[in-house]
Amino acid sequence: MQAHERFYGISDDFRSPYARDRDRIIHSGSFRKLEYKTQVFLNQEGDFFRTRLTHSLEVSQIARSISSQLGLEEPLAEAIALAHDLGHTPFGHVGGDELDTKLRQAGYENGFEHNYQSFRVLTFLEQRYKGFYGLNLSFATLEGVLKHSYPYKKEFLPKKIDEMFNLETHPSIEAMVVDRADEIAYMSHDIDDGIHSGLISFETLKGSELAQEVLAKVYEEGITENEDEMFRYRFSSHFINHLVYSLLEFSKEKVDNSKVLSACISSSQSIPIGFEPELETKIKKLKKILYQELYQHKEIVRKMYAGKKAVQGLFDALMDEPKMLPKYFVKQLNSRKKHRVIADYIASLSDRSAMALYNEIYGKI
Repeated sequence: MQAHERFYGISDDFRSPYARDRDRIIHSGSFRKLEYKTQVFLNQEGDFFRTRLTHSLEVSQIARSISSQLGLEEPLAEAIALAHDLGHTPFGHVGGDELDTKLRQAGYENGFEHNYQSFRVLTFLEQRYKGFYGLNLSFATLEGVLKHSYPYKKEFLPKKIDEMFNLETHPSIEAMVVDRADEIAYMSHDIDDGIHSGLISFETLKGSELAQEVLAKVYEEGITENEDEMFRYRFSSHFINHLVYSLLEFSKEKVDNSKVLSACISSSQSIPIGFEPELETKIKKLKKILYQELYQHKEIVRKMYAGKKAVQGLFDALMDEPKMLPKYFVKQLNSRKKHRVIADYIASLSDRSAMALYNEIYGKI
């Protein structure tokens, strides 16, 4: 019985289970903190750049559009999309990588992984009901977050997780849609942010056949690169549309709507959501350009290095003096391993709160 049923009775709730999941996610503290968590550019870089919050909203919008066209459960896709990054640390992937290193060095062999951390946020770390851990979400939503990236079976996952969610199968079709919507969203907005920042150019992107095809659509509208903001906007719009329509064309005949809510497809089988092989190759080539020219740009690397050092410093300081933890986490030290509690606390921080705490302890970075 869900907590809602204990208090009101299920018939009193006008929402579907997945709409209820979505609402609980949106009202969680972890979701609000995404506003100040890094996507690529640190939050302090300016108001324009995407954060984990805006990214999650963009993924949700794309996933809903695709799901509605394929006759899927749109609220389920929306809930998974809004929750999929709740476990991300401050400072993007470097923060998670550093926590993984620190946990392993402290003897916690399972380390840190942001998809599983998102699942833990939803099932343990968020507490909204007396005597009940987590947000009390449906199986399909939790499965979609847990199985956000393949392979699903990971060495650090507890046996009970495998038994409950069957890691030998793919998640719901909606979860597969979210996975590809995530890919479409981050490529699109990373290009937009990268161009806006001046770290990459459309000239650089012309090394990608996919980018060239999208640029051709913008030029057909009579818009030139001199019209900077309009050109970027139209590029993003055409980029998303091109990939969404291509995905729908490839996937629509492969989706079995009678099984959308069942984890019934073996993970050894190919999934029905994706792109034509030729387009998949073009996407990989574009990602390679983004990695080399944007994600590894010296300006990004410098900022991420500062974030990495902040996570290192916070972990070391809190291990040395755990009484600096907030009361909620201090209480957990009596029943949980110290390094895991500290990692959960650091992962919950936004960029600005992590940096502020670091500066308070060590002096301004």
